[in-house]
Amino acid sequence: MKKKLIFWAFILFVAWSFTSCEDLFQKCKLCKTVTYENGQVVSATDEVEYCGADLVKKEATPPITVGNLTTKVECH
Repeated sequence: MKKKLIFWAFILFVAWSFTSCEDLFQKCKLCKTVTYENGQVVSATDEVEYCGADLVKKEATPPITVGNLTTKVECH
């Protein structure tokens, strides 16, 4: 009985330690969507924090140009 309790405590500790360290190594940035007209900012959204896979997806978003307007995601 004591060995089973120690075994499950160890398993829970290992599971907890892996999930808690995961957040320590995630890269996070603040991103916003900015629209330019002829090189001048005409509008921008509020900054939102993105981390991990969500950040990679945001940074991979290509700029979209329609006429003189170009909209792109900027992260820092």
